[in-house]
Amino acid sequence: MTHPSRPRKTATLSDSVHRQLNLYALAAGAAGVSLIASASPAEAKIVYTPIHKIIGPNHTYGFDLDNDGRADFAIKNLRNCDTDNTCTSFVSAIRYAANAVEGTAGTQFSPPGAYALKAGARISGKRPFLGVRMAGAGQTTNGNWYNVRNRYLGLSFQIKGRTHYGWARLTVKLRRGFVVTLTGFAYETIPGKGIIAGQTKDLDESDKGGQELNPAALEVPTPEAASLGALAMGAPGLSIWRREEHVSEGKA
Repeated sequence: MTHPSRPRKTATLSDSVHRQLNLYALAAGAAGVSLIASASPAEAKIVYTPIHKIIGPNHTYGFDLDNDGRADFAIKNLRNCDTDNTCTSFVSAIRYAANAVEGTAGTQFSPPGAYALKAGARISGKRPFLGVRMAGAGQTTNGNWYNVRNRYLGLSFQIKGRTHYGWARLTVKLRRGFVVTLTGFAYETIPGKGIIAGQTKDLDESDKGGQELNPAALEVPTPEAASLGALAMGAPGLSIWRREEHVSEGKA
């Protein structure tokens, strides 16, 4: 007995399937934008400015910590000689506005002294910011910055009324008067957050003792998002999606 031939399945997709695929494609586009946004690198939290500026006797140099066009601090290098050729030299850290330099208050016999921090020292609000005098020479020598190399000023300054911390790296040598070399400065962009002297970029998890990672750095594409991305490619993506569906069914 002959059976009537069954109609062959058409190779074209129904309107409802087309609509579903269009919805998938729209979702894939949105997912793609989301993935691109999450993959973009986080903005740096420490701004570092390398420089090589020699500040000789009787010169003052102002530096702009946050690069907004206004000096936040200055290094003032003075040398005075009397008629009998007796000379005195002083180097001071000058603050502008409500900014401050880490250091101790002065006494009756000495001016406020700026700390000469070593690399790795933490700069935050836990110590006083009263420093001015860095080094002095004449009949006596004084100050923490007398003949030092690559030491750091701890800095506190204001951005829109909020306190930020930073550092400036300097070398100070006494010749005929002091010669000061400024070789870089940096600041932390997060208000109230401390910074390490010499730190030029954010530290990773192993270096910074368990501080929080940026959550965006932990985001990875999901398999579903990848499939939607394939659908957004149109016909080539549709064939990829079909293969993926076939493989996943075989594994089930």
